[in-house]
Amino acid sequence: MTDTKTPSSRHAVLDLAPLELDCMNMLWPMGEGTVREIRDALASRRPRAYTTIMTIMDRLARKGVVERRKTGRAYVYRPNLSAENARAQALAQVIESFFGGSRESLMAHLDGAQPKPRALAAAVATAGVSSLVPAKVSASPAGAASAAAPPADGTSVK
Repeated sequence: MTDTKTPSSRHAVLDLAPLELDCMNMLWPMGEGTVREIRDALASRRPRAYTTIMTIMDRLARKGVVERRKTGRAYVYRPNLSAENARAQALAQVIESFFGGSRESLMAHLDGAQPKPRALAAAVATAGVSSLVPAKVSASPAGAASAAAPPADGTSVK
């Protein structure tokens, strides 16, 4: 019997290792495939041993990202999540984690605009990623010294 549950938030697309995501990127256009078919599709970009891909696909099945059914001696794998849904889930996770749930902040980032200090502070507080905020704020007056780095010549700034 196959398990058709969707991946939990614990096993979100962003939680996949690079080779797991590569295998999924080969499996999505196929719809379903065996380890050999997935390995052959990957071979031109990322050649790997059959047993490596078999291990990766087994992990994806245990995570609930794919389902598998025994056909003869081989398993046939099928994604539990479409590529479109995976992209939407990954993007929602990025927006929540890095932009405090604000699509506008993401769009401003993609457009190269600097977020307003209040929006940035709210996003950081919501996402809990204060370690990602640079020590020097770009909105500071020109010529102001950064508290994080002393001048290169060893002089102090007052």
